[in-house]
Amino acid sequence: MPLLEVKVPAMGESISSGILAKWHVAEGDTVKRDQPLFELETDKITSEGTAEAAGRISLKVAAGAEVVIGQVVAAIDTEAAAAPESAPAAQAPAPAAAPPSPPAAEPKPQAAPPAPPPEIKKAAAVPAAPVKLPPAPRPAPAPTGERQTRRKLSPLRQRIAQRLVAAQHEAAMLTTFNEADMSAIMGLRARYQEDFVKKNGVKLGFMSFFVKAVVGALRQVPALNAQIDGDSVVENHYYDLGVAVSTEKGLLVPVIRDCDALSMAGIEQAIGAAAQKAREGKIALADLEGGVFTITNGGVFGSMLSTPIINPPQSAILGLHAITERPVAVGGQVVIRPMMYLAVSYDHRLVDGREAVTFLVKVKQAIEDPLRLMLNV
Repeated sequence: MPLLEVKVPAMGESISSGILAKWHVAEGDTVKRDQPLFELETDKITSEGTAEAAGRISLKVAAGAEVVIGQVVAAIDTEAAAAPESAPAAQAPAPAAAPPSPPAAEPKPQAAPPAPPPEIKKAAAVPAAPVKLPPAPRPAPAPTGERQTRRKLSPLRQRIAQRLVAAQHEAAMLTTFNEADMSAIMGLRARYQEDFVKKNGVKLGFMSFFVKAVVGALRQVPALNAQIDGDSVVENHYYDLGVAVSTEKGLLVPVIRDCDALSMAGIEQAIGAAAQKAREGKIALADLEGGVFTITNGGVFGSMLSTPIINPPQSAILGLHAITERPVAVGGQVVIRPMMYLAVSYDHRLVDGREAVTFLVKVKQAIEDPLRLMLNV
């Protein structure tokens, strides 16, 4: 009987093991070629294993087990035929009609009971006094479930925790803040959104403006586009930006390549495709590597202000926050404007405060006056 072994696929030189988190099929199921079979969690990515051929599958490893790259986790019998459809059950014969029952005999009239004496009638007319009973105690509500549950951290969550702690211990991290008036961008989006969608098939979001603003600011303040490697400073002359995406498995940062060469539509399409792959667990390790700067947007969850943590080995990260209408002074008058707080965290070993503040001011200027993005000023 020919059996095709299902093995844990290789996903990069730095990944040697993972957790088989979930089976998408059950023992004995008939699977199709390229059908997703299982979900594998590693310390960097979550990916799916697929069937290389059709047949009946036999599982060798239970969900939740730790596996290594190349390990056999199932086998597919490629000659097993699909289970034939069960024939419809034959109809049972209808039960024979029951013979008619004989007519019931008419009941004989019975004599009425004798009337009680008048004394008894009088006593029966007087109702007895009601007896008051104490209220029954209410039972205590039963517990509605377990008070605690315990589960092991996934490899991805363990890796995220290690990197965040390492970033705070190894870098001299500092955060500076500013705020941006979002009126101009919101006006542009309202004016051109319909035409933009018709032409490009994707919505014009805020992130593409910030990506272009960051590219322009990195060009003017290149210290934030560098990183420390041992006792050396590595200066980057390209603009591959990471855009943080929240998934059920944790925070992933897919990298958008050559953002300086992409149009606004190209940036929106690339971000949308990367976010979809990340949330579906189909992102590859290569999609997460090589970024020079990261943008994270806590505003989508309602965050008003935060201090983002650097994504090593990068030297800085920009945090975006919720847009809220606030009173601000404009031309000597107090007006209501949609405002967003901006935060840039940076490695003070490499980036001085003047450079970080200048960078953030450049981003603010580009957002409040988007024509700067077109004129590259």
